[in-house]
Amino acid sequence: QVQLVESGGGWVQTGGSLRLSCAASGRTFSSSGMGWFRQAPGKEREFVATIDWSSGRRDYLDSVKGRFTISRDNFKNTVDLQMDSLKPEDTAVYYCALESTGRGSFDPLRYDVWGQGTPVTVSS
Repeated sequence: QVQLVESGGGWVQTGGSLRLSCAASGRTFSSSGMGWFRQAPGKEREFVATIDWSSGRRDYLDSVKGRFTISRDNFKNTVDLQMDSLKPEDTAVYYCALESTGRGSFDPLRYDVWGQGTPVTVSS
């Protein structure tokens, strides 16, 4: 069974950068679509970014396009989220997730495995 563990969250000032990393254990990672989601206090969990397993096709939430970059390393079984030009509205707990079709998705219901989350706080 695949397990996901996120790291890299923390506190940063507006305009700063953080790099989140998600390490996967298990043999299905390299054929899986991966995604990052976030949940701010009192809000629904929302899609942030996704990457498929073969072509590297990426999709992003409109508000993070040009600021966030998702990448994956199928040899190291990791997926990262580079976050630049951070804003207070990016404050949330960030989760990585895995879906078994390999295509990635913006829909959280398509994901089978979730990490425990890592908090990100952006101060103004």
